[in-house]
Amino acid sequence: MKSLNEDLKTGKFKQIYLLYGSEGYLKKQYKERFIKAMLPEGDTMNYAYYEGKGTDIKEVIDLSETLPFFAPRRLVVFENTGFFKSGGNDLADYVRELPETTFYIFIESEIDKRSRLYKTVKTKGHIVELATQDENTLKRWIQSILKKEGKSMADADILYFLNKVGTDMENIQKELEKLVCYALERQTLGREDVDAVCVTQISNHIFDMVSAVSEKNQRRALDLYYELLALKEPPMRILFLLTRQYRLLFHVKSLVQQGYGRKEIASRAGLHPFVVGKYMDQSKRFRLGELRSVMEEGARIEQDVKTGLLSDSLAVELFIVKYSAKS
Repeated sequence: MKSLNEDLKTGKFKQIYLLYGSEGYLKKQYKERFIKAMLPEGDTMNYAYYEGKGTDIKEVIDLSETLPFFAPRRLVVFENTGFFKSGGNDLADYVRELPETTFYIFIESEIDKRSRLYKTVKTKGHIVELATQDENTLKRWIQSILKKEGKSMADADILYFLNKVGTDMENIQKELEKLVCYALERQTLGREDVDAVCVTQISNHIFDMVSAVSEKNQRRALDLYYELLALKEPPMRILFLLTRQYRLLFHVKSLVQQGYGRKEIASRAGLHPFVVGKYMDQSKRFRLGELRSVMEEGARIEQDVKTGLLSDSLAVELFIVKYSAKS
């Protein structure tokens, strides 16, 4: 990101950028900043945007050959075209001879570094991965947003906030806006403000439900289930997320037993490094055999619902009751 910020600051742009990764907020922000920096405001004559896997490469090439209209450059933005996984070979051949007045920005979620287009862009342009940010980066970012608003929050309360709303930067920004508006003239924000206005991400809700089940706190587990139903979450989606949670715990516990550290577990289990510690702690409450049994039970209940033996809401309730019952 440092190199992107430097290019934006100096105005010395590479001819091709590839921005990829899991953090949608950052990709959106940089896309908008580059468009604003590379084209005069309101210039629609020299700007083109292509989205999706149906993008016509021949049309793109024809447009790219057209000289910009009373401007130093023509900008073409591509988003989620899949060209870096398949179908981009013709474009790879073309960009080697791309006219010096034409600039490309690719925004992708997934890429294949073995593809011809990736290798060509790496040679001719600039590639930056915008991945999910770690805990310290998110904390600094939150603090900077609050500072601009004349607010502050203790580190412990920021962690509490992240545990509640998740690590998606776009969602974090929305929840911070709500906090700032709620606090009005108060400078310091705390966890009571977070509890008052911030929405708990469903993944965290499910995590809390599994914790309640593991602690044999049946009332708490069922209350959380009824809250999700009140929020119009379909019972079978709740069951899917519950089963997925147990599957993740099974994976994490297996990796811990194999001697992997937190960073390796985050990578192998596909979890944000920020939450791996929580999963490691929660997995200690179960044996691997227990987790396997719960996953198998989830699959059986799903089959019972599909065949009409049980209603969906009752089936999930029975699932929760069974595993949260005290021995």
